Amino acid sequence: MRKVIIDTDTGSDDAAAIMLAVAAADVEILGVTTLGGNIALEQTTKNALQTLEVCGSDTPVYPGACRPIMRELVTADGVHGKDGMGDQDLVHPVRKAESRHAVDFILETVRKYPNEIEIIALGPATNIALAIMQDRETMSRVKHIWSMGTSGFGVGNCTPVAEFNVYVDADSYAIMLTSGIPVTIIGFDLCLGPAAMHREDLDYLKTASAAGEFAVKCTTALLNYNLQHRGECFVDLPDAVAMGVALWPDIVEDYVDAYCYCCTKEEPAYGQVIIYDVNQPLSIDYKIPPANAQVIRRINYQEFKNRFKASLARL
Repeated sequence: MRKVIIDTDTGSDDAAAIMLAVAAADVEILGVTTLGGNIALEQTTKNALQTLEVCGSDTPVYPGACRPIMRELVTADGVHGKDGMGDQDLVHPVRKAESRHAVDFILETVRKYPNEIEIIALGPATNIALAIMQDRETMSRVKHIWSMGTSGFGVGNCTPVAEFNVYVDADSYAIMLTSGIPVTIIGFDLCLGPAAMHREDLDYLKTASAAGEFAVKCTTALLNYNLQHRGECFVDLPDAVAMGVALWPDIVEDYVDAYCYCCTKEEPAYGQVIIYDVNQPLSIDYKIPPANAQVIRRINYQEFKNRFKASLARL
């Protein structure tokens, strides 16, 4: 049984990802840690609790960082709604969050299960960076980090070069990349087009289960955003794609081991992650540092969607 911690700034696509993990038979979710990102910390925590309740899970939720380590918080409520869940009045959790801080929970859990804990990072890397800064030796015993972050090999969705999760706290993402912990990066470039949920997928989910209906309702604001800004009817779920890669490595069709550098100094480049592919010929010959991440290039999109829908139908 795999032991995982889900670290999330719970918006609508995070909720879909959490549902996938709950539905997985071979995964034990030891805890969900929350932080500010898509929206403020208090709301991301409520959203995580509500999502777990919809799935019938009593997994504990631990609130963490309310803001990045060096900057003010930037949110995405214009995409996911003011409550991060489509503004559909869905969020009324019965349970309360734990009193222990997320960073303390992460460190204590890794100490208890050295070299067994996988962290599935669906938001900014603030909690992870704080844990590394507090106890780097303990965090060196994290088995793996699965990160929904960077624009991959595409363009940014927050600036021309930066993806939202990294842009919110690039300083923390840089700390994570230089920590020595094995990291797999699932970029935003994998999450549009064939990986997105289109009208027929959403229609199926509405009637598949209570969890499927919840997933459709909480992505209402995201659907409207895409209609307005892209002129298309679809819901892109980057965090669910990242969770899919973590749960089902066999859907990965191509990846590269690369040295990834996170830009933190120049404001126009803040949050850009430069991916140095050792297989890519460059006109200037210089030594590229050793690989510090595995970056996914391509997945089997149809298989991901099939498993996503089947997973939510089981809840």
